[in-house]
Amino acid sequence: MPFPPKRDHRIPLAAAAALTRRYREHAGPNAEKAGAFPKEDVQQVLDQSGAAGLRIYFGRSEQGQTELILVGVDADGNDMTQGELMDLSFPCPPFCGGGNSLNS
Repeated sequence: MPFPPKRDHRIPLAAAAALTRRYREHAGPNAEKAGAFPKEDVQQVLDQSGAAGLRIYFGRSEQGQTELILVGVDADGNDMTQGELMDLSFPCPPFCGGGNSLNS
């Protein structure tokens, strides 16, 4: 199947807030809620020749912290493991920005 298949990925804020709220309720008060990457880093992965999208893997550091790994995905849906990969997002907390229905 060619990647990406057609799908509307948009979600209303209320539905997104419900998803993140359920996650926070089960993850515990000290759990990482999210991770942010600068635009230029994400763009570097997406600008690779043959990239049709982006995949985000969840990982765990040796210290037990959640890690997010970004990898390009080609038109066949395969990870572009020989290309640019990104890690070391800015974790939330402490990089959460202002409180909103997704992170509070």
